[in-house]
Amino acid sequence: MTRRVIFNKKGGVGKTTITCNLAAISAEKGKKTLVIDLDPQGNASNYLLHGRFEKAKEEKKTIYDFFKASIDGANAFGFNPFFPRIDRSEKDLTHYIHQTAYDRLWVIPSHPELADIENQLVNKHKIFKLRDALNGISSFDSVYIDTPPALNFYSQSALIAASKCLIPFDCDAFSRDAIYDVGKHIGDIQNDHNHDLAVEGIVVNQFMPRAKHPQEIVESLKAEGLPILDSRLSSSVVIRESHHTSKPMIFLDPKHKLTSEFVSLYHEIETVL
Repeated sequence: MTRRVIFNKKGGVGKTTITCNLAAISAEKGKKTLVIDLDPQGNASNYLLHGRFEKAKEEKKTIYDFFKASIDGANAFGFNPFFPRIDRSEKDLTHYIHQTAYDRLWVIPSHPELADIENQLVNKHKIFKLRDALNGISSFDSVYIDTPPALNFYSQSALIAASKCLIPFDCDAFSRDAIYDVGKHIGDIQNDHNHDLAVEGIVVNQFMPRAKHPQEIVESLKAEGLPILDSRLSSSVVIRESHHTSKPMIFLDPKHKLTSEFVSLYHEIETVL
């Protein structure tokens, strides 16, 4: 099972869009695929579940509820005087998986209250909880993990749980400045917690091939030895329609130029290592 995290601590670089579209292509190509949404904003959850996201929160079947169950679990003496007993199934990650409208594509949705329990999770040393839970799942071919735009408990949990990492990069000076910090943070995780985590490369997003400045930024990063992937994702208004209709590009418009770019990226990362 391939576990891929899409991470950049800078917001607005396309993490969610890339996560969901690559996962959709994976499913369309016959792989049983799971998306885990760790961003409290829940954009990936809305993208893939649409109106059913609210129902998932009402049923208490989100990644928040999974982490909350790990905090509220029974103590070593078999009882807990302060919280209701937690059903063993609620500690199993499969309890929180939802089928999307597309064959072979599932999602574990996020929840806005993730931020409320972050300190408890840190204090109770739950940083390996997601990795351990994924180790107990063998029914999926691919897992894609969407992360919040921050280096926090959830993004670190994802980096520890994953085997591969993609770094979205928006072609501007601010993204360029941030990319080095991202590399350092990933290196720290590799050294301290996950020696097997491999950086597949940097995904150039919102690329404008006729504009001089983006090309100069990309070429300078390549010259410095950063792992810039060959595939480029163009800036296109059609992605707004994709978000609005909750249809990843491979299902919205398989022949669109942006769809072809996502497919090229998918093939590149599937053969890069």
